Amino acid sequence: QLQLVESGGGLVQPGQSLRLSCAASGFTLDYYAIAWFHQAPGKEREGVICISSADSSTAFADSVKGRFTISRDNAKNTVYLQMSSLKPEDTAVYYCASKRDPCRPRGRLYPHWGQGTQVTVSS
Repeated sequence: QLQLVESGGGLVQPGQSLRLSCAASGFTLDYYAIAWFHQAPGKEREGVICISSADSSTAFADSVKGRFTISRDNAKNTVYLQMSSLKPEDTAVYYCASKRDPCRPRGRLYPHWGQGTQVTVSS
């Protein structure tokens, strides 16, 4: 059974860093584009960043450029989202999702999703 599981969320102060993990089971991440989305309370889900099967990354949201990076460890079948200089407006539930290449910001194009992990940035 194909499954994605996010972990690493939590409560951090503004300016701190956090690394989220997206672990896959039931399939090999190597051949897929993996994207991170977030959804803040009362807002629509938004694409954040994506990594292709060729390890090319694309930031969908201007607000995260220069602060968020995405990487994959194929040996661990896991994709990571490294978030730095976190801001209160980064507070959201973060989801990872997979699809065949290429990366796209529209969530509807991704057939497989994790359950999400909460990130809260607050002093």
